[in-house]
Amino acid sequence: MAAHLTTDPIYNAVDRDDFSSMIEATRYATRTDAFDEIIAATVDHFWDPADPAYLDYSPDFDFKNQNLMPLEMCVELGTAVADKLDDGQKLTLANESSRFFLSSILHGEQGALSLSASLCHILRDPGAQEYAANQAREEARHVHAFASYIDRRWGTPLPCGPTLASLMDELVLAPQVYKKLVGMQMLIEGLAMGAFATIHSKTNDPLLRRLVQLVMTDEAFHHKFGKIWADRTIPGLNEEDHALVEDWAASCFEMLLFNLVNAEQKQHVYAKLGLDWEWVRDAIIESFTDDKRRAMMTESTNIFRVLIKTLLKAGIITSRTSATYAQWVDMDELAREDDEVVGTDVAEQGIAELREINRSRTKIGKVLKNMAAA
Repeated sequence: MAAHLTTDPIYNAVDRDDFSSMIEATRYATRTDAFDEIIAATVDHFWDPADPAYLDYSPDFDFKNQNLMPLEMCVELGTAVADKLDDGQKLTLANESSRFFLSSILHGEQGALSLSASLCHILRDPGAQEYAANQAREEARHVHAFASYIDRRWGTPLPCGPTLASLMDELVLAPQVYKKLVGMQMLIEGLAMGAFATIHSKTNDPLLRRLVQLVMTDEAFHHKFGKIWADRTIPGLNEEDHALVEDWAASCFEMLLFNLVNAEQKQHVYAKLGLDWEWVRDAIIESFTDDKRRAMMTESTNIFRVLIKTLLKAGIITSRTSATYAQWVDMDELAREDDEVVGTDVAEQGIAELREINRSRTKIGKVLKNMAAA
């Protein structure tokens, strides 16, 4: 049990095959109320990916003449790769890169769904278990929504990159609670909130903008679950256990920073244009310097900046590993920022809109029900 680093009873966990612990008569009376507010708020941000009242997939997008995301976000177009392509091929590369990016998000949502479900097997507290089941339901609709979007825009998603696939495999199958919660609720959810905020502010597709806003209404609460864990757990860890979490988080960060969207991960994209991925990799290495990477991380929605801020505000980063992150961002600046996760304003606006939609639909439902009864 020490591997779970449990310092608070609401995160007490059992082996995933230990179902007998779940039906102990005394267990049901130990339910925490720490997550009741988040669970109860679910009704405020309910949405159905298949209902056009929430999300209308019918508008088309002209990939032959429009770029889904700004061209400058396609790293390859700032290198020698651009010299080999005509304008039409540059547009294709940019849009296929967006396809890879959104496919990665789809795979990430599936990872979050599977991990949330796995928490239901090991969290002993009924309140924590109910929250995990609730999140699994919400992650399932994200998978539904992104799969539907990609189907309408491209037909099929691109395969999951090896880096993301390997990390999610470790997190979903990990027996340790801390790896699941730090890895998914903080690392990957932190990346996701940064990605969604970027997409929402920069995409040229109104459908995609609406989709990520709806997803953000859920993700803001998922992030809170990890924050509650950190607030209750990190201060109670001894030096050895804190170092274990801190070092693991730092290694995950560096692995994601250098491998999440590198050329090797995007071979399927380059093959469509007849580009050799190793040549593209070398062109990117030559042009995309560390200085450029640092400049990109000054943007508040940069996914890696959001990730670092998440870990810092959770108390996971200390002077032991601060230098790992300080070479990319101003850690003092991050420390002075408030705790609010990026994209919260977008999520809150979306929740307000969902309340109105759901209130109207409830009223209509009552009227129809009364008419039928009459």
